[in-house]
Amino acid sequence: MAEHQGRISSPASSAKGRVKERPGDRIFSGSARTAGIFILATLAAVSGFLMLEGLPAITADPNDISLLDGQSFWSWVFPLVFGTLWAATLALIAAIPVSIGIALFISHYAPRRIAVPLGYLVDLLAAVPSVVYGLWGGVVLAPAIQPSYTWLAENLSFIPFFAGPASGTGRTILTAAIVLGVMVLPIITAVSREVFLQTPRLYEEASLALGSTKWEMIRTVVLPVGRGGIISAAMLGLGRALGETLAVAMVLSATGVISLNLISSVNPSTIAANVALSFPEAYGLNVNVLIASGLILFAITLVVNIGARWIVDRRKDFSGAN
Repeated sequence: MAEHQGRISSPASSAKGRVKERPGDRIFSGSARTAGIFILATLAAVSGFLMLEGLPAITADPNDISLLDGQSFWSWVFPLVFGTLWAATLALIAAIPVSIGIALFISHYAPRRIAVPLGYLVDLLAAVPSVVYGLWGGVVLAPAIQPSYTWLAENLSFIPFFAGPASGTGRTILTAAIVLGVMVLPIITAVSREVFLQTPRLYEEASLALGSTKWEMIRTVVLPVGRGGIISAAMLGLGRALGETLAVAMVLSATGVISLNLISSVNPSTIAANVALSFPEAYGLNVNVLIASGLILFAITLVVNIGARWIVDRRKDFSGAN
């Protein structure tokens, strides 16, 4: 009898195990697979182009390339790498605390009638063109902040960052970093806001029920749960800051040196700004040199994103999904 029942139930169970694939499922899976392959192919094509065109500049005699001015490619590109990382780091230092504060205000403090339009305003800032930020930084911010640089040079010159002499125009690496910070602020704020809103309500209510104040609840629940999202938001902002071209070129008075001085007229340049300013007059192997510097920037961005993904994966325990 049991054997007979097993024979009867077996076709039913096997029929349940086979799920009929609908045309929509096949279309969606095929589209997703095609998009993934297209992205990988595009990434491979860009990498191949940069390596193919940049390799001649790396292996050529520096005396044959006027842009290198007799020095090796690595000696020429190292100050640009330093300037790129230095400006992006300063921008994140300025933007992350402000972005997290705005995101927390929108998600947990502001009334809905204020939070909704403020959220729209933050999202709108991300759509402002780079040239507008560059004009604002060069025409408005730099002259306005220049007296502060003079004061820093006169009173805090014992700190290497403010050793001076202060720039007379205000077009310094610190000004460029502030502009970059304003540019990446809406990106970090928007992502952090959505992450904070995903905090399980049960966790927040449990913390408040145990006697925590609102700030203690945010510090012990919201921020740990959203840590991975904050890191992801910061890396998105870092990617924008690393590759920004026009705004930096319009604001920064660069001389291509390595310097930690934030208020001097002697400033390091960035890879993207240098390529934009030098490319119109480049010819021959000079073009290959600029492409090779783009390859360096591509590698830096790739390493930063891989590192960010590794950090986020290590923080999965704090994602709030458990």
